[in-house]
Amino acid sequence: MALVVVGGHTRSVGKTSVVAGLIAALVERRWLAIKITQFGHGVCAVNGENCDCAPQDHGWAISEEQDRSGKSDSSRFLAAGAARALWVRSKQGMLAEALPGLRQELAGAQNVIIESNSVLRFLRPDLYLPVLDPATADFKATSREFLDRASAVVLHPPPPAGFAWDGVSLKPVADRPIFYIRPPQYVTPELVEFVRGQLALLETR
Repeated sequence: MALVVVGGHTRSVGKTSVVAGLIAALVERRWLAIKITQFGHGVCAVNGENCDCAPQDHGWAISEEQDRSGKSDSSRFLAAGAARALWVRSKQGMLAEALPGLRQELAGAQNVIIESNSVLRFLRPDLYLPVLDPATADFKATSREFLDRASAVVLHPPPPAGFAWDGVSLKPVADRPIFYIRPPQYVTPELVEFVRGQLALLETR
């Protein structure tokens, strides 16, 4: 199984767009595409809404996307050409509880692409691609923790004022390929060829 993970240092940096773009460019891979969401306090993992359930209840859920309209992130994966798309939800700190169910879904899949940072605590992907936007100051702890695992970096162009990150260094990825993106184009031909080449190398091992 080839496993690609796309992460990002915060919300709204284009993670879903990168995943959907790679699926569309490499549609022959018949991807199993997975979106992982962790909800904060008071939100139920079953339906993503406020809930009076106890902290230990409704800790996680996995559902298969059927809608190809592109209205949700997992729906965008199907619209891009994924063979299957799943939405994995958990309460904060309870993603481990979803792992047995997630591993069952992964069993037998040939090519998997996951949008998540936190899953790197439990799975070691063949490719990890963090999406970074120097204009956005927030930088999640999980992104800092796993930055050195990056196979390559998908980077928004730095703003004229310089990087907005506070105390974040790109030294851990100084020797990795960097693919600059300019929205609305989130996936460049160079990035596609990099991923295609890395997947081909995996098949020769």
